[in-house]
Amino acid sequence: MNPRGRGIFAAPRLEPENMKEFIRVDGQGLDPADAYRLVVGCVVPRPVAWITTQDGNGRVNAAPFSSYNYVATRPPMLAVNISTLDGDLKDTARNIVQTGEFVVNVSTEADLEIMHASAAEYPPEISEPEALGIPLLPSHHVKPPRIASTPVQMECRLDQAIALGEGYNTLYIGQVVAFHLSPDIYDGRRVASAAMRPIARLGGPFYAALGEIFHRPMLQRQPGAEPEPNPKP
Repeated sequence: MNPRGRGIFAAPRLEPENMKEFIRVDGQGLDPADAYRLVVGCVVPRPVAWITTQDGNGRVNAAPFSSYNYVATRPPMLAVNISTLDGDLKDTARNIVQTGEFVVNVSTEADLEIMHASAAEYPPEISEPEALGIPLLPSHHVKPPRIASTPVQMECRLDQAIALGEGYNTLYIGQVVAFHLSPDIYDGRRVASAAMRPIARLGGPFYAALGEIFHRPMLQRQPGAEPEPNPKP
């Protein structure tokens, strides 16, 4: 890692004229391990949902998931894909199914190490926030608490769970019932995405920061996308 802690890997720049030959890998009948490596290596960067849940005994679980994105805006809805572990539901998925509630916290560069540590396979009776000293804040509409050190926390209620493919993966879709945003990144109207310094997941053991940001005029009008005199990411 370089002195600023920003990364360790520099890739060669791809030029269109060099992409004349390709290796074809057929998806039908692909070994699950090979399929996983291909998907997480190709679909990058992926935002990280650092999810807090609570079991029936009030024990708080915290774990990161990178198969995650928003899926609707009316109402605002998020979706996270959680696989089974040796055929059993992971703690996060089991808690979501049992309680119907979860909180998505946006993981940042400042929280990279502790967020990564929370991905370890702790037994159900161990609370990651307790074991790792992750600071928590109470939520307003759901029981699972928020992670205090993150600049964005989204309280969610489960809308539906959809089994995918052969049942190894389930897509959990939640409606955002409350956003909590730090004034350092939110001015009451817009979120300064770059100021959040969010962490993204790549394939293998790699994470990424935002890196270089490119500005282009928006060609289609989206909600809240009125012209800005000095656009900021």
